[in-house]
Amino acid sequence: AFVGMVLGGASPTEAAAHAADAYARVTRGVGVAVVTAGPGVTDALTGVANAHAASSPMILLGGAAPIFNQSRGSLQEMEQVDLFHRISKWSDRVPSPELVPLYLAKAFRVALSGRPGPVFLELAWDVLCNGADEASLQMPERYRTDARQAPDPRKVDEAMALLKPAERPAIIAGSSLYWDGAWEALRRFCETAQVPVYLNGAGRGCLPAGHPLFFQHTRKEALSGPDVVFVIRTPFDFRLNYGSEPTFSAESKIVQVDIDPTEIGRNRRVEVGIIA
Repeated sequence: AFVGMVLGGASPTEAAAHAADAYARVTRGVGVAVVTAGPGVTDALTGVANAHAASSPMILLGGAAPIFNQSRGSLQEMEQVDLFHRISKWSDRVPSPELVPLYLAKAFRVALSGRPGPVFLELAWDVLCNGADEASLQMPERYRTDARQAPDPRKVDEAMALLKPAERPAIIAGSSLYWDGAWEALRRFCETAQVPVYLNGAGRGCLPAGHPLFFQHTRKEALSGPDVVFVIRTPFDFRLNYGSEPTFSAESKIVQVDIDPTEIGRNRRVEVGIIA
């Protein structure tokens, strides 16, 4: 993981959060930023919000007033954990030095599991500076899995039943294809079915520019006319006009594939939803 450490100052703190987000996107790893309490944490909010919108696995570690002085008006003391509840996958404070390893293990597990995203952990001054009894520490090992979620075979059969008679199928795939490292699966699928592919977001580059089934400049025309569209790991948001006309025909049958069940059918009716 990349770690950007910032001890003070508004602009550098905001830059550290954006740098951690960018590092995660470039490496498909985890970006970590460490910032000071109060204004350091609040200046990092925009970077965390951006990582949340982009599903970037990022961990922000924020300092805080010592626990023994909390609620007494310490320097830069404020409620920080609640700030991130709506723009992160998990936000919490580490209560004691002995629990730092377990909380960090959970932070990486949460940031990388399912749909990736940012995590905020608050580390008070005394949690950072006080020692811990080594014998009492639990050092996590094998604390997360990289197992993939298999799709429901019934839904795969339903999707293939729509594809086989289709005369004008198309595929639009997005950023999560990149995060999943699933470009080979996309290539095998489109070559076997001989379906044209369009890519957006970080999904760009998941097929080489010279691939005969990869198209770029005809997306508007291609997506408005298919009888079946596979929408793979990209949301029906503003980039796809929320699945509405004229970007998508009302008559097109949609097969949507996403790891996040709450994305299936959001803004647009789908004939088949596959969670994978």
